[in-house]
Amino acid sequence: MSDVQIEEHSSPIKTPKQLIVVVLLAFLVPITLIVMLSQLVTTGIDAGKDNPALTESAIAQRLKPVGKVEVIDPNAPKVEKSGKEVVEAVCGACHTAGLLGAPKIGDKALWAPHVKMGLEHLTQNAIKGVKQMPPRGGNPDLSDVEIGRAIAYMANQSGANFKEPEAKAAPAAKAEPVTAAAPTSAAATQTTAAPAAPAAPAAAVATPDKAGPNKGKAIYESTCVVCHGAGIAGAPKAGDKAAWAPRLKTGIDTLYASALKGKGAMPPKGGNQTLGDADVKAAVDYLAGMAK
Repeated sequence: MSDVQIEEHSSPIKTPKQLIVVVLLAFLVPITLIVMLSQLVTTGIDAGKDNPALTESAIAQRLKPVGKVEVIDPNAPKVEKSGKEVVEAVCGACHTAGLLGAPKIGDKALWAPHVKMGLEHLTQNAIKGVKQMPPRGGNPDLSDVEIGRAIAYMANQSGANFKEPEAKAAPAAKAEPVTAAAPTSAAATQTTAAPAAPAAPAAAVATPDKAGPNKGKAIYESTCVVCHGAGIAGAPKAGDKAAWAPRLKTGIDTLYASALKGKGAMPPKGGNQTLGDADVKAAVDYLAGMAK
């Protein structure tokens, strides 16, 4: 009989040291892969690196509510806004993009000659209106202090070092002494006694201001004229029937929505957040009427 030959299979692991290395790698490699996958899942991919519209701040800005409800006590004293709040609500409509010759916020070269005039001079110009900027930026409810704060806020981001004006303390009311005269007789008391006045309600209920025939014109002249008066930044010029024709075809409700929420370069409510919805609609009605 021929001898049976058995082939021997050689193992790549020939020494105890190689065995230890293989065992360690069998544990370390899977653990490393698991850690890398978990970091990829938890951190995610930075989609905004190549597309600024997908950054977290941009998404949060788009998801921000159009408006908010504030309960205000009509008897409470007015709290003056900071410069940043005024700029975001009113001044930013032109100064953010540099429309109508307004010096763009952050442009030190454009602001340099204005800064040399001083904060007081710039504040007076803003209060009275200068060139194409309406008085108080188109918002007559802004106080002198709020205007000054807005100027300081914009100028300080453009190379100035102004101090924001502080609110002036209201003078204390002088209490007048009350003297009570004693009646001379019971009859005199009966003849001179006046009937008691009805008690005033605890708080007056604010009623919405109905848009009168001239309300839309007044709002247009105080706010909308900045862009619609000259047809700036793509805004259809007031009275230009050709420019307004395609917009009028979309319907008045569509025009209302665009004015309230903003469209293109136009910010919500024309940049004046103090306007009520009825006020904005009145201005739209006025502009639409001029184009018919």
